[in-house]
Amino acid sequence: MTRKFWKRTEPLDHTELDHEELARLLPAPSAPRMPLDRQLLFEEHLLNEIRTPAPAPTATATATATATKRPVRRALLIGVPVTAVALTAVFAVSALTNGGIDRPGTVASVEALVVPVEEGSALQLVSTVQQIATAASAQQTPEPKPGQYIYIKSKVSYLASSYNADTNEAKTWVQPLHQREIWKSPDALKGWLDEPGYQSRGGITLDADGPHSKPKNGQDIPGEVVRLSYNWLKAQPAEPEALLKAIYATVSGPRDRDQQAFETIKAIINEQLVPTPTAAALYRAAAKIPGVVVVQNSQDAVGRTGLALARLDEKTGERTEMVFDRTNFAYLGSRSVQVKEVGNVKPGTVVERTAVLERAVVDAQKERPATGGTA
Repeated sequence: MTRKFWKRTEPLDHTELDHEELARLLPAPSAPRMPLDRQLLFEEHLLNEIRTPAPAPTATATATATATKRPVRRALLIGVPVTAVALTAVFAVSALTNGGIDRPGTVASVEALVVPVEEGSALQLVSTVQQIATAASAQQTPEPKPGQYIYIKSKVSYLASSYNADTNEAKTWVQPLHQREIWKSPDALKGWLDEPGYQSRGGITLDADGPHSKPKNGQDIPGEVVRLSYNWLKAQPAEPEALLKAIYATVSGPRDRDQQAFETIKAIINEQLVPTPTAAALYRAAAKIPGVVVVQNSQDAVGRTGLALARLDEKTGERTEMVFDRTNFAYLGSRSVQVKEVGNVKPGTVVERTAVLERAVVDAQKERPATGGTA
């Protein structure tokens, strides 16, 4: 059978868990992917969840948990990368407590898609980015007013894995493609995320004073937190080098700063409304990051094909791709492909797929644009 990561001799309300204990109990994490303040915020929230005893499992629940594949990576709640140790803990905790989640353990995983690994090239980078930036400049982007919300609807799928402690065998799977809807105020101080089967039933708040925003005893960690909001983007210079400098200023930690900057740009484009002048500069800024190449054949989560701006993370062996329509150069979504085998993930494995289906401005949180209905 598939065993839980925790030892059977350790109670779920263990009060002494710390970073070293998490590192011993969970798979080895990658380098941090988020600023220290946000990292501590998530880890404190996770520790609080760990300390909450799980309800006594029924026979049916036990059988379901045994067969459940344990995801080890996910999209962020707030649209920026999060540490692998925190993500691993999220799902270990969810599997053990199953508190308030819309039965995520019952969502079946599917085999990971494997694609040919096409070599990227920097030869057409300048001309490709010029076309993408020109198309972005021609778009008419609505400007959200105070009290309104930016609405993004997408389809997503992320890597999952199962581990059999008896046979020491690990398998790689992915989540089924599923819907994700997010609402953000222009200043990013208020928001809502609805991802059925992967978040609490009905969705979760992303408000700045919500449970995911106060790391300890309801208090913020000292120091300014940069929120990659619409207002923040609008305030940035529409000049590629200056904008890239501002992007680099938001990343920290020992992980490759160039990769962090590239993934930050991807996160902004995936789940934010970018002012038109800033959008063109943002793509040109991405092209200035060392290691960025063009991949001629890529595909978003719903199968739309196009070309991609891409960058390989040498440490993880994973290449992040931002996919654009090859005719009108509109942004379609993203894909991450394993290029080098790391941690039993084979080359060609698609470890992340997203597709942006709708981007709009609405008048209220949880309001959908087409029908005016609510989530």
